[in-house]
Amino acid sequence: MGGTMSTSMIIFYTLVRREVKRFFKVVIQTVVSPIVSSFLYLLVFGVSLGSNVQLASGIDYLSFLIPGLMVMGLINNAFQNSSSSVVTSKFSGDLEDIRVAPIPNSYIIWAMGLGGVFRGTLVALIIGAVGILFHYMQLHTWLHVEHPFWLIYFFLVGGFIFSFIGIFIAVLANSFDQLSAFSTFILLPLTYLGGVFISIQTLHPIWQAVSKMNPLFYLINGFRYAIIGQADVSLESAVAITFVGVLVTFVMAQFSLRRGSFARW
Repeated sequence: MGGTMSTSMIIFYTLVRREVKRFFKVVIQTVVSPIVSSFLYLLVFGVSLGSNVQLASGIDYLSFLIPGLMVMGLINNAFQNSSSSVVTSKFSGDLEDIRVAPIPNSYIIWAMGLGGVFRGTLVALIIGAVGILFHYMQLHTWLHVEHPFWLIYFFLVGGFIFSFIGIFIAVLANSFDQLSAFSTFILLPLTYLGGVFISIQTLHPIWQAVSKMNPLFYLINGFRYAIIGQADVSLESAVAITFVGVLVTFVMAQFSLRRGSFARW
């Protein structure tokens, strides 16, 4: 029994290590590039335009913006990490080999999920550090995390949700165009309409109702509550919906590994 458990842990650790080492080999593409993009967002929106934006809650716009950019970095990198891992493995034939090996699909999914969480969290934390420096230079105060426990929770659920979605889409996709289409036409609009740059309190009631149907809205606002202590939805709603999101996307990833195509593109 102990030997079986030990072997399982070695297999799982090896899969996780493979995911982490893979994105560190192209660190400029996977880590540096999104940080530069977020730096420009902070400079243009947070500093240049932020002084002209008045929020109903009375929070400085820069304080409002930083959590949203952290979430954007988290979910984009978690999604790209798992989807690119699957695509690369499909192209080389590695995924078929791993899948037919005596390794449970759940090991593959959680390993890719942890790789995505690690990469997404790393990028988000660096974005947060840059944002805190901007915050101090602009407002002369340090931005403090109000609820560290909930910040860790939303890091984990956000990373896992979009890692699992990346697995699901990449396994079922039959070309790079289909994978790119998901990022462009679904993930990107959901991100921007989820409240990264605006509070729904400034929107017409109709658009407020539409925003509340966006699952990303609850993740972004959960993050915002964890960092600045205020959000457009209750903490209970954000926690419940994101937790269900992990369960649903895990099932989707399981389904894709069982029924998806593993032919090389």
